[in-house]
Amino acid sequence: MANILSNLRAPEGSTTGKKRLGRGVGSGLGKTSGRGQKGQYARTRGFKPHFEGGQTPMHRRLPKRGFTHEGVEVELVSLESLEKAFEAGSKVDHAALVGKGLISRTCESYKLLGNGEVKKALHFVGKASKGAAKAIEAAGGSVTV
Repeated sequence: MANILSNLRAPEGSTTGKKRLGRGVGSGLGKTSGRGQKGQYARTRGFKPHFEGGQTPMHRRLPKRGFTHEGVEVELVSLESLEKAFEAGSKVDHAALVGKGLISRTCESYKLLGNGEVKKALHFVGKASKGAAKAIEAAGGSVTV
């Protein structure tokens, strides 16, 4: 097998060499390098990516509607990750979550979701889903927004 793989080669004539442009009249691709005389396609720039041959481009024909929302990005934290990261009775707030690496330092907003189970009594400070809040309170902890 190794002997066959080491001898593999493309069939003759299936691959062609790179065009060597601007290498003299004798090469067939000298002077204008196969681009012809003058004109848009002879220039280095060519045409704009959105150019449609003089027709009004799509980005100008279509109406601009609505708005772009650059809101606050909310990072999500699961119950399962709290169970693994914190001891019973500990306070879980922004600083504690950043310290354990569950949210990024630049995070503006975070929310606790009810994925997994919690058996420890934790005191969570921040937004939490209804299911997550019930689970924490059932384990003897508290949730404050």
